[in-house]
Amino acid sequence: MAGEKWVVLIATLDTKGPECQFVKEIIEEKGLKAMVIDAGVKGDPYFKADIGRDEVAKKGGEDLASLLAKDDRGHAITVMSQGAEKVVKELYSQGKLNGIISMGGSAGTTIGTTAMRALPYAIPKVMVSTLASGDTKPFVGTKDIMMLNSVVDVAGLNKILKSILTNAALAITGMVADDEKVKNIAGQKPLIAASMFGVTTPCVEEAKKHLEEKGFEVLVFHATGIGGRTMEELISEGHIVGVLDITTTELADELVGGVLSAGQDRLTAAAKAGIPQVVSTGALDMVNFGPYDTVPNEFLDRKLYKHNENVTLMRTNKEENRLLGNILAQKLNHSVPEKTEVFLPLKGVSLIDAEGQPFYGPEEDKILFAELKENLKSDIPVQQISANINDKEFARKMAERLLELIAKNEGE
Repeated sequence: MAGEKWVVLIATLDTKGPECQFVKEIIEEKGLKAMVIDAGVKGDPYFKADIGRDEVAKKGGEDLASLLAKDDRGHAITVMSQGAEKVVKELYSQGKLNGIISMGGSAGTTIGTTAMRALPYAIPKVMVSTLASGDTKPFVGTKDIMMLNSVVDVAGLNKILKSILTNAALAITGMVADDEKVKNIAGQKPLIAASMFGVTTPCVEEAKKHLEEKGFEVLVFHATGIGGRTMEELISEGHIVGVLDITTTELADELVGGVLSAGQDRLTAAAKAGIPQVVSTGALDMVNFGPYDTVPNEFLDRKLYKHNENVTLMRTNKEENRLLGNILAQKLNHSVPEKTEVFLPLKGVSLIDAEGQPFYGPEEDKILFAELKENLKSDIPVQQISANINDKEFARKMAERLLELIAKNEGE
């Protein structure tokens, strides 16, 4: 029926049935449609779901009878998570998912958030969880999932849990009922993605200012691992028209074992999407660790810099820069040459890689640049600028070149 808005509920109806029904009734009282997915396996469901556990299990690649016979809880959670993910993607494509909510402990949180992470940004996602006050990174990932601490276990309705579930239900219904406000935000200006670190901030801010003056909106991603992953994901989903990848430092953490790796897919999405990108070597002079006493023993004789109480930086050495130059080149070689350009700052790749600063390393930078140029395809242009990466001249030249590539791409 035209105009209907759907909230999808995921719950294990053998253990969280009353709680799911409680939330379902509030959603329906607010005039929205509720679609319940049962992700339970063993016990009898508290009530009949719209999409039963048999279908969820099959979507996950295995029959429910097989899961019961194996009696392996971890395996069952994996299968039901995969099945729930496929079900919600199908519901979304059919126009039967405007928002999603789930509730549970460790198993329910794993299943619910796995499904949520498969959905696009700005689709309301609420997870009521016993784990919401701890490390939520494995559950949230790069997505806009709202996690609400259940305070008590999701194990029977009581005054506290009813209050929490009511707030959660009202939150999801409010977001879904008024989602036109979010939809109206989209499409106002074309989006450019830019990568930034504290030690490349002046460069990014100057470039951002120039790009915004030309009518673009710049999304800045902090190169902390999750920032790079999020940027790559948004590029892959088609939200971005151009990439100003100034700060590729996450490649150093991936290579050496720092704490801010964005994984092996970093610096790949723009090439696959075929969109313009201008790339530099920002903050490749460093690998990131936590507090000083967490730095691995093998690195204690290296050049270390205490950025603050929680962050210790390690200067990349000559061999690491040689490897990083090659890694950067191999990733960029998958790009469309007419849509990719590299800018090298010959006077340093960060604020602290400048003359008189603690990570000043002209020899290391020279090796990085030479290895990159030697392994890069000849049809990908390289601009060498006699400036530090944070000099205004360098920032503006990168921004101007990206604008030229975007204009050329739009004209094709």
